[in-house]
Amino acid sequence: MGIEYLKRGKTNLQKSSEDRRVSQLVTTMLEEIKLNGDSAIRQYSKDLDHYEPKSFRLRDGDIQSLINQLSSQAIDDIKFAQKQIRDFAQAQRDSMVDLEVEPIKGVILGHKNIPIQSVGCYVPGGKYPMVASAHMSVVTAKVAQVPRIAVTTPPIQGKLNPAVIAAIHFGGGDEIYIVGGIQAIGMLAYGTESFTKVDMIVGPGNAFVAEAKRQVFGDVGIDLFAGPTETMVIADETVDAELCATDLLGQAEHGVNSPAVLVTNSTKLAQQTMQEIERLLTLLPTAHFASKSWNDYGEIIVCNTYDEMLVVANEIASEHVQVMTDRDDWFLDHMTSYGALFLGPRTNVANGDKVIGTNHTLPTKGAGRYTGGLWVGKFLKTHSYQKVTSDEAATFIGQYCARLSLLEGFVGHAEQANIRLRRYGGINVPYGETVIPHKHIKEIF
Repeated sequence: MGIEYLKRGKTNLQKSSEDRRVSQLVTTMLEEIKLNGDSAIRQYSKDLDHYEPKSFRLRDGDIQSLINQLSSQAIDDIKFAQKQIRDFAQAQRDSMVDLEVEPIKGVILGHKNIPIQSVGCYVPGGKYPMVASAHMSVVTAKVAQVPRIAVTTPPIQGKLNPAVIAAIHFGGGDEIYIVGGIQAIGMLAYGTESFTKVDMIVGPGNAFVAEAKRQVFGDVGIDLFAGPTETMVIADETVDAELCATDLLGQAEHGVNSPAVLVTNSTKLAQQTMQEIERLLTLLPTAHFASKSWNDYGEIIVCNTYDEMLVVANEIASEHVQVMTDRDDWFLDHMTSYGALFLGPRTNVANGDKVIGTNHTLPTKGAGRYTGGLWVGKFLKTHSYQKVTSDEAATFIGQYCARLSLLEGFVGHAEQANIRLRRYGGINVPYGETVIPHKHIKEIF
């Protein structure tokens, strides 16, 4: 029988056509922002977000006024979620240690993990107030001890969301700007008359934000390609259709272009899941998003074996992969390409999105084949260093350096080593030549 698609989404050709339209619009807007700075940001904010304040940066008083609108329960919940994310990020940071070794006596090699000095965190909010996205980027950057954390988030229907602003503030954002979409990415990447550009941009967003991050990469660093949400459910008959359908639609509601894929070895479960999705779409308040995502991007793939399910899952490399089978740990051991795994029926993607502690900014569009998600290590640069502390070590390593440099034709490189052979080793090697290993040098080591 092989692998069978009971339902397919849009073809790659259709997706490529949409991507080209997005790319062209992003290019135009970024060029305008680069050229006209603040005036372009203000015009795009007015036209696209219906928001035109005196200043896009929130003052301390504005921030506190918004926080005061929240209930104590909402504040407690935000702080609870941030504690889970902070604690896990700190455990990850603690696993990254500076290193110093002495492989040869007198030759010291090491590395240091240094925070990126200025980071722009994008917190999306076009359709929903993405409170959790503030935790994932701002809190994690703070754990990495980034000195400057500038945060941008769009208004929602021209207004500010108190919970989002509270999450950014509690998380440790140093500067908060109410700017969304492509214009926010342009501002962060290029700077304007009133904003100093950052060194790296992180955070998820829609297709336009993801493409803008791709286009500014090089001018600034980016965390990863984190576009519209993707989810995959890998399931067998140990679970039922209601659970599968709920987990698929729970992510499809993000927008109208959020792929949701079921991979199973049970035709019965596949068919029942399709029926259950149709039933749930009559109940789900966000069905206007979820139904379009499911119709255009939803897929159901039936395989013969678990090995085939694994192959399909690794090929798709979905952002979120919910595994509910009789061998969940087998998939953990063998999956190689994904954003994050959610193992067993007791967990779910929403846990990871909102509260459990792992980061929800994850690779999309197959990027899981070459990168993982956002984590504290993304905010750190690992820089190496070296020093030679004795004449004997300089002489010993220098003879190898000179010979290897001339092997490649680099005379100037060789002379960097040779001058030290003369000064620290007392070896009168002619300019541009090499030395045969000296017995007395080797005996030192």
